Amino acid sequence: MQPRNMSMSGVVDLAAVKAAGEAKQKAEQARAEAARTGQAPASGARLVFDVDEAGFQQDVLQRSTEVPVVIDFWAEWCEPCKQLGPLLERLAGEYAGKFVLAKIDVDSNQMLFQQFGVQGIPAVFAVVAGQPIPLFQGAAPEAQIRQVLDQLVQAAEQQFGIVGAPVSAEGGDEPAAEAPVPAGPYDALLEAASQALDGGDLGGAIQAYKNVLADDPANPEAKLGLAQAELLHRVQDLDPQAVRKEAAERPADVPAQIRAADLDLVGGHVEDAFGRLIDAVKRTAGDDRDAARVRLLELFEVIGTEDPRVTAARTALARVLF
Repeated sequence: MQPRNMSMSGVVDLAAVKAAGEAKQKAEQARAEAARTGQAPASGARLVFDVDEAGFQQDVLQRSTEVPVVIDFWAEWCEPCKQLGPLLERLAGEYAGKFVLAKIDVDSNQMLFQQFGVQGIPAVFAVVAGQPIPLFQGAAPEAQIRQVLDQLVQAAEQQFGIVGAPVSAEGGDEPAAEAPVPAGPYDALLEAASQALDGGDLGGAIQAYKNVLADDPANPEAKLGLAQAELLHRVQDLDPQAVRKEAAERPADVPAQIRAADLDLVGGHVEDAFGRLIDAVKRTAGDDRDAARVRLLELFEVIGTEDPRVTAARTALARVLF
């Protein structure tokens, strides 16, 4: 049996998460202030940008682990491109950070043109978690494009837990909505929840974190703390030896693999936990596949979305899903 007061201190640093959350909140407030004053946001927050072969790795592949990247392949001589390009740029502003738009001039970037297997332009692809997804070719109607973008945003969030941060378009006419101000402060509540978690009062910790999230759904420390507490609650009555034996003997049993992955993560074996669930997604279909995928996303929350192990696992998940 797992001891009731097992600690997550070896898995993730709550203090670091709190600091990151505060930094993120300050950045959102700065963007809101920029929107009010009419100043352009930082270049890192651009919704529409040009990409070349040299910058593709960082600007598209790496960024696609944080937000869906839509790619517009175009050329100056292409008349339909001149109709589609401005429409995509306008939609990027309207979607306000749910996706970003990378524009690639095919005349200057023949290697990327060939690698994506583009047959003609304009051609629109997306990259999510490092994986390319063809969207459509030609100057499609706006209603159809909106439908495709909605499906892309939904798939990125539901399948990979990737949600873009709200930003305003550089030089755009439509600023992003002002970031909501949390109803807190929650320092006392979060400290009490953390103490309950460390002390083994999992029910109290879960409820305390939920109380914070009821007022401030995006609070990063509460989200991570809740994910930790729920994980510990799931494993507290498990027999590790029995769980691992069952998982080894029944590789196609998704609930068994999920229980083993939970234990892997509690033990600090992050890559093993992620790999086990990615393998389960690869081998299964239907409800079983979805259960393994959902648990993987929950474990991402425990580790933190900025962790490179999460980034790598998202890319691996994309490979088995597409």
